[in-house]
Amino acid sequence: MSYLELLKLASPEAVVVLTALVALSIGFLAKRATSACAFVAGLGLIIAIGAVLLLPSNETLFGGMLVISPLTSLFKIICLALAFFTILLTQAEKAPRHPGEYLALVLLATVGLMLLVGSEELLMIFIGLELLGLSLYVLAAFDKIDGRSAEAGLKYFLFGSMSSAFTLFGISLVYGMTGATGLAAISTKLATTPVQPLLAVGIVMTLVGFAFKIAAAPFHLWAPDAYQGAPVPSAAFIASGSKVASFLVLGKIVLIGFAPVHGSAGWHAMVAGWSPVLAALAALSIVIGNLVALAQSNVRRLLAYSAVAHAGYTLIGFVAGDREGFSAALFYTTVYAITLVGAFGVVGVVRRETGGDDFSNFSGLVSRSPLLAGCMAIFMLSLAGIPPLAGFFGKFYLFSAALHAGANHALLWLVALGLIGSFVSLYYYLLVLKAIFVDASSVAVAEPMKRMRYDSLQGATVTLLAAAVVLLGVMPNVLASRILAAIP
Repeated sequence: MSYLELLKLASPEAVVVLTALVALSIGFLAKRATSACAFVAGLGLIIAIGAVLLLPSNETLFGGMLVISPLTSLFKIICLALAFFTILLTQAEKAPRHPGEYLALVLLATVGLMLLVGSEELLMIFIGLELLGLSLYVLAAFDKIDGRSAEAGLKYFLFGSMSSAFTLFGISLVYGMTGATGLAAISTKLATTPVQPLLAVGIVMTLVGFAFKIAAAPFHLWAPDAYQGAPVPSAAFIASGSKVASFLVLGKIVLIGFAPVHGSAGWHAMVAGWSPVLAALAALSIVIGNLVALAQSNVRRLLAYSAVAHAGYTLIGFVAGDREGFSAALFYTTVYAITLVGAFGVVGVVRRETGGDDFSNFSGLVSRSPLLAGCMAIFMLSLAGIPPLAGFFGKFYLFSAALHAGANHALLWLVALGLIGSFVSLYYYLLVLKAIFVDASSVAVAEPMKRMRYDSLQGATVTLLAAAVVLLGVMPNVLASRILAAIP
């Protein structure tokens, strides 16, 4: 294959890299060129989406290092769209001091997402993880005048470095025992040889490394400080884009590479494998995430602990271990990412106007901005799983796939735990809505209401995301059927 043909197949990644360099150059030449940098970054992402649509249907290069398929193309588009909305959110808070550098980092992190999504080879997956991680560490600590941002970046860096060490050590053990790094080759090897103790250690360490990335309990301790201290657009991208790509890659690793050692997490027939490990992570995440979220008074920390619980719900689809479970998990994590970007958009405006993001800062939001209050209600109720919003159907598909997996409803215990966690989560999501709607009257009596100021772009962005959540709830097959059809 010539380099020109390779460049054509990697054209979306090349477009995003070139856009990052152009945005960085504009930032160097004009220190206050926030709008110009954002325009260039957004235009580059739109062109990259067009390049993805022009890719061939199926292509595999270099043993899985670059894979083009309907599934990878779909999720490259989703990652690019999440990055686009993240760039729009940069207008919600005060402009970053160095907009060119900031947006270049967002674009480079997007390249890392695309490498993760478009690879089925462990070394390339690790390279994508590192490119993504290094960009996100700097984005979390980008606000140099805020001590919490530096703390968030440091904690995220320390925990991310630890997760990289676990992942790389696990990959090295898997390679040492199977002699392959491609997921298909690893699956073939595992199907013909018994599992050695060292291989089991490698599989567990690889799963632990990804548990850090998706903020699954008990490897979630970085998430609350990163979500609260990082600039709002950075936190939104950490919580959305990186989660979507990480869950997709984790699903490929366990359902393609480690498929022969699936095991069973059934309550009446537990069998050793990766399935019981993920089931334990899911159960811990649902319990710890929901219980700790009950005690929060800061909206961003509440979203962080709820993200831990949502990681547990998503893992239920992987534990199911079939095509329907994988597609349900991908649908759920996509819907969750869209919802969370919108919620952070509202948080960004409130933080800019009131100076904080505690519950008290949201008091009376319905009087100060009915549009933002209505959109935030949609996001919170979707996260809680209230019909007919997208979050409800996401959980419905997950729990339905888990119930139909195995004999005699083997995963019923995990579904029951997920349902209980969903009921608990409804309480703390309603606390946010109580501050927005119910506390409005008391605040109005105490002091006159000042209108929230935001430009038309910010309002349109949040409204569009809220409309997407409603649309995917009313017509979930618009996305769910595409994901299911794209999975071989």
